Amino acid sequence: MTRGARLPASFFERSPDVVAPDLLGAWLVSTAGGVETGGVIVEVEAYLGSDDAGSHAATHGITNRNAVMYGAPGMAYVYFTYGNHHMVNLVCAPNGTAGAVLVRALEPLLGIDEMATRRGGKAVRDLCNGPGKLAAALGVDLSDNDTALGEGRLAVYDGEHPARDRIACSGRIGLSAGHERDLRWYVEGSTFVSRARIGPVVRSPRRIKEAAE
Repeated sequence: MTRGARLPASFFERSPDVVAPDLLGAWLVSTAGGVETGGVIVEVEAYLGSDDAGSHAATHGITNRNAVMYGAPGMAYVYFTYGNHHMVNLVCAPNGTAGAVLVRALEPLLGIDEMATRRGGKAVRDLCNGPGKLAAALGVDLSDNDTALGEGRLAVYDGEHPARDRIACSGRIGLSAGHERDLRWYVEGSTFVSRARIGPVVRSPRRIKEAAE
């Protein structure tokens, strides 16, 4: 697989549901800790504006948490969830319009030994097959939030895109609302796609409050 040129901010200046499938086959690369790690994107989810019940933008306006989603396209939106995981999102849509794409899974190709160390010696297929796993493998943390892709520690590069008949679409994963919308795309047959189930997740009141902050 060949890594191409870095994707410009203009690539992300489109609706998230348009950008998301176009990201399959692109490379997500981190230089955290001075080591280049990353791989090819094989699974993504799009998150839209205030009318999307599954989105962080489904609030009473801009909050401290979702402000990055309303900012310039081509920024990293990283948040910490459930007291355990960081999530890597790529801000999309024109400035002032909320939108982002969650990177759910990668096929690891760069810095595999470093990623395995960060992930406690997991097998290659289990290094990045979920959004929290890939963030840990890439060394991503809240210092990467609201940084421009290609100027901070995260960058996205063009790659070899899968054939159209290998791109599958489904509802989103791990949501208590908005899971039924077909806004998840993945490379069918890839062993690196996450194994989580599609469908509703019942959240505790604490987690609902956390999502709104």
